[in-house]
Amino acid sequence: MPIKIANDLPAAKTLEKENIFFMTETRAMTQDIRPLRVLLLNLMPTKIETETQLARVLGNTPIQIELDLIAPSGHEFKNTSLEHMLAFYRNFDDVKDQTFDGLIITGAPVELLDFEEVEYWDELCEIMEWSKTHVHSTLHICWGAQAALYYHYGIPKRTLPQKLFGVYKHHVERSNYILFRGFNDEFYIPHSRHTTVLREDIEAVPELTIMASSPEAGVYAVKTDNGRQIFLMGHAEYDRDTLKNEYLRDLKAGKNIQLPHNYFPDDDPSKEPKVTWRSSGHQLYANWVNYFLYQTTPYNLREIDGNQWVRSGLHID
Repeated sequence: MPIKIANDLPAAKTLEKENIFFMTETRAMTQDIRPLRVLLLNLMPTKIETETQLARVLGNTPIQIELDLIAPSGHEFKNTSLEHMLAFYRNFDDVKDQTFDGLIITGAPVELLDFEEVEYWDELCEIMEWSKTHVHSTLHICWGAQAALYYHYGIPKRTLPQKLFGVYKHHVERSNYILFRGFNDEFYIPHSRHTTVLREDIEAVPELTIMASSPEAGVYAVKTDNGRQIFLMGHAEYDRDTLKNEYLRDLKAGKNIQLPHNYFPDDDPSKEPKVTWRSSGHQLYANWVNYFLYQTTPYNLREIDGNQWVRSGLHID
């Protein structure tokens, strides 16, 4: 939450230079406050697990958030009951006339398919295009990030020689990126994917900025100039046992799956996995909610358009 200070307090200039958000008395007196509306496009097969993980990190702020759930229309999700889908999910057609402060597009277990081969690719493209004019800031995760970089900027995904699977050390590439405010110099994020996006392909697009990366896992976080689109290649929202459950599932299915990197103590799968990413995950989502939604979204969501961004004076960097 912002700190409220006197209109002419000298500290204001210093705080502004440091990209610390503050609120003058005048703005505080006239501020309109309402719940934030966040739409979750859940493409994961384990719907309930993903809902829970994202609701947990989104709920770790004092800001009230209304979370709406959608899934591709006509697609059968074998791991989630029809009763659950009918009770809690809507189709894109049900919400496309509405506007939202935030949109989250999850990963999906289809990364080895060409994008155009994915059953719901056309609908996903429609949603990504719609987000430009109906959503203030969109957060794309894992395959969702690769799909969005391909759709918006033509950046291809590349198949890795071996699945990237485990928990990897990352660093922020510039200390004042606001999405990573409060982070240590090094932080850990889980990854589980067969494909990647190359740094040189991203750097060839002037509108994109790489914010964080890993020597082993590659690029992690990318944003557009104004922060309306953010792309995350890993899973800061994962639970302690998510990688373990995936490992055991693939092992049971007879797949050639390696132990998750830097996950089980002493690489012993009989031991409880250690969590090294929880604080980073909560901080990252709290920063997105605070700086990329709460501080900058218009009070009247109908004012969202392709050009509108900062109403607060906060520089999204």
